[in-house]
Order: sequence, then structure tokens, then C-alpha cells
Amino acid sequence: MSSEEKVIETVASAPADPDVVREQARLDKLLKEHGATWDSAQDPQDPYNWSTWRKVSIALVVSLGQLITLMSASMMAAALPQIGHDLHLSDSATQITFSIYILGLAFAPFLIAALSEMYGRRPIWIASNLFYIFWNALCPVGPSAGLMTVSRFLAGSGASCGITLTGPILADMFRAEERGRSLALATFLPYMGPALGPIVGGLTSQHLPWAWLFWILSIFDAAVVLLGFFTVSETYTPVLLARKADAAARAGDESTAVDKWTLQYAGDFYRDLRSRLGANLLRPLALMVQRPAVQVIALIMALDFAVYCLLLSTYATLWIERYNQSETVSSLNYIALAVGTITASQAGGPLMDWMYARMKRHGEPVPEFRVPFLIPGVIIMPLGMFLYGWAAEKYMHWIVVDVGTAIFVCGSFLIGQGMLAYMLDEFKHAASANAAARMLSNILGFVFPIFAPSMYKRLGYGWGNTVLGLIWVVLGFPIPVLLWVYGARLRALGRRDE
Repeated sequence: MSSEEKVIETVASAPADPDVVREQARLDKLLKEHGATWDSAQDPQDPYNWSTWRKVSIALVVSLGQLITLMSASMMAAALPQIGHDLHLSDSATQITFSIYILGLAFAPFLIAALSEMYGRRPIWIASNLFYIFWNALCPVGPSAGLMTVSRFLAGSGASCGITLTGPILADMFRAEERGRSLALATFLPYMGPALGPIVGGLTSQHLPWAWLFWILSIFDAAVVLLGFFTVSETYTPVLLARKADAAARAGDESTAVDKWTLQYAGDFYRDLRSRLGANLLRPLALMVQRPAVQVIALIMALDFAVYCLLLSTYATLWIERYNQSETVSSLNYIALAVGTITASQAGGPLMDWMYARMKRHGEPVPEFRVPFLIPGVIIMPLGMFLYGWAAEKYMHWIVVDVGTAIFVCGSFLIGQGMLAYMLDEFKHAASANAAARMLSNILGFVFPIFAPSMYKRLGYGWGNTVLGLIWVVLGFPIPVLLWVYGARLRALGRRDE
């Protein structure tokens, strides 16, 4: 045998690169599911292969939009006493006008996820933001308690596009190995929303009528939508492949990469709304009912988010009533929330990718590779709650309360990042899975702030936070163990071609 033949035989017998094999399997799967696929693993039309600048631009614009709509959830916190007085509302009714925005985030994602998986991320993102802009601007008109409540709910419904679509848009563009960095990029601005909202709200409400709390955000979001119109490209692969198939059909190119089913499907893609919308609307509900993995994710995310919303709704009141601070000074304590969220997003992202890369060297990638990332958050979240609660109860220096708050928020958002990454790794229809998992979160996020004032009046901040922390310990601590040991079995249960 000649030396050249030996080299050829050696190359042929060499084990294939696992990454190359996985990439080819992905392309084959796209062809099987959609009747079209990318020309190669390096196809520039594939969102995975877009330039870093293009990906970052899209991520920043959608995250900026989410920042504004999340600020809207908390911006009126500092002005709640004045709003309640002007609208002649009780404390509980005033809390409802605050938290019903969260209820809007619970149900609208079903429609937003369905439409985004039918028509793409871009048009639904733009339309939902415009819907938010209109109803948010309408909130203070009157003023009317009924109009305020209805408009807040509908504004939250439009705002839910950020929570529903930001993660899936990033998953469309970044591979699993880059999930941590992409989430760090996408969450940096939105995670500051709940902190910046009360700060801006406190300053605004002290110098302007409280109606401007709503109008300022609508103006800013209108500017973001205008920027997004020119910046945000479609990222959803099935939609892009359908367009590719349609373009090939018009050009008369019926190549092996585009079958007849796809050509027909592409032509009907924007016409057959009624027959397809029902199935897409039911998909998140089906995932919630049929997939135990979604149920576990929903439970942990719901408890995490509900406790966070409870803290957020009472934080301004704590400083104004208990520490006798002005609205402006009290709002500055929300910087502690920003410290916690920024730490979670910017330290958590690289840590997630490092953990994933390390475990990937020892086996085939699975969503359970995200589980170790949950452990720090699960532990420090209740510790922060205890410190925050008892420091406030004993009238300790404000810095102690803020440190406890920052620790709690950091843990809370680390958990949210880890669960989102786990979900994006597992589910093909990421927007539907996200909508399903977050439904319970937003329902509890609406309910918890309503009873927050009465809970703290009866138990105080110390025992109130202790009760919440112990509930978290009982329900939250077993989750990483459950997912690590039984995660693969949970994911297999109820799995269909969803």
C-alpha cells in the first residue's frame, strides 16, 4: 500500500468531529421537519452564522424594549399612595392597579408565542410593542380607576412580548455553547428595569404629575420600536426557511433541498390563519399539561418570581413609612436591586458557559448541564430574604437592608437564568415553552403583592420574610437534585413532536 493510500485510509477511519456530526444532524432535521434546510453549516442566511455585530444589535434593541416594559411594571411604585388617593382606592385596590400589569403578562404570551411561531418574531414584536405603547399611554387618562385597571392589564399584555420573545430570539441566533453569553447580553438592560423603574418613578412623581410616569415610557418605547423597525431582522428558522422555499419556487428552482410540500406550505404561510392559530394557541397549554418537565420549571419559576414581585411592591413603602425617607431618596435604594441583577446577569453568563463547556467534554450535551448553575441561586436567595427582613424589622442601617436585598435579587435572577437556559435547550418551540412556564409565574406575581401589605402588618418584615424563605427552602432546595437525577426521565415523559 502506498503512503498516499495509507493517509487516505487513516483519514477515512478517523473518528468524526462530534460538533460536525451534530451540525449535520441539525441540518438534516430541519430538512425533515420543514422540507428545506440551509445550504451548509456555514450558510450566511442561517442566524447562527450572522455577524457578531448583527446579533448584538438585535439583542440590544429587543432587550432595550424589554427594559422599558419591565420598568413599567414597577415605575408607579413610588407614586402608589398618591395614585390611590387621587383615584379614591383602598390599599388593596391600589395594589391591584399595580400588580394587574403582571396578570397581563400571564395570558398574552399564549397568543404572542403562537403568532411568533406562525409568522415570525419580528412582526409580532413590533405589533405587541405598539399595543403596549397605546394602552400604557391611556392608563392615567381620566383619571378613572376602571380605565387605569383595564389599561394596565392590556399594557402588560403587550409588554409580555419582551419576556416571551427575547429568550427565543437569542436562542435563534446563538448556539447552546454560547447560551450564557447571549443571556448575559440580553438580560443586562432588562434586569435593571425593576430597579430603574422606581428610581425614575420617584424622581418623576416628585417633580411632575404622576400621569407622566406612563407617558414617558410610552414615548421611549415608541423610539425603540422605530429603531427596531430598521435593526431587528427575522430570526425564526422555520419562517426563514419558508421564505427561502418561496423564493426558490418563484425562481423555478425545485432543488433537492426544497420539496413540493414546502413549496405549497410557503405559499400558504400567511393565508391560513384560522386553521393554524388554534393548534399554536393550544401548544403552550399542552406543554404545561403533558410535560412534567415544564411543570417543574413552572413551579420553581413561579415561586421565585412571586416572592420577587412581593418584595418589589412593598420596597418603596418600607423606606417611606419605616425609614421616613422622601420619595426621591427612597427610590435610590432600588440601586441594590440593580446591583443584584447586574451581578447575576454579567457574572452568571460566563459562569454558565464555563460549566457547560466543562461538562460537555465528558459527554453528549443535555439540558441537565444547566442544573449546577442553579445551586448558588437556590442557596443565596433565602439568605438574602432573611437578612433583608430582619434588618428592616430591627431598623438596622439602610445599607444592611440593601445588602440583603441585593443578595436576594442576585439569587432570584440566577435561578431565572438557569431555568430559562434549561428550557431553551430542551424545547423546539421555545416561545411556547416559555409562555407555558411563565403563566403560573405571572399569576402568582399578580396575587402575592395584593396580600403583601397585610402580611407585613401582621407578621412584620422579619417573620414575614422568614415564612417566605422557609417555603422556598422546602420547595426550592430539592429542585436541582430532582432535575439532575431525574431530569432525563422527566423530559421523556409526555414528549411528542411538539
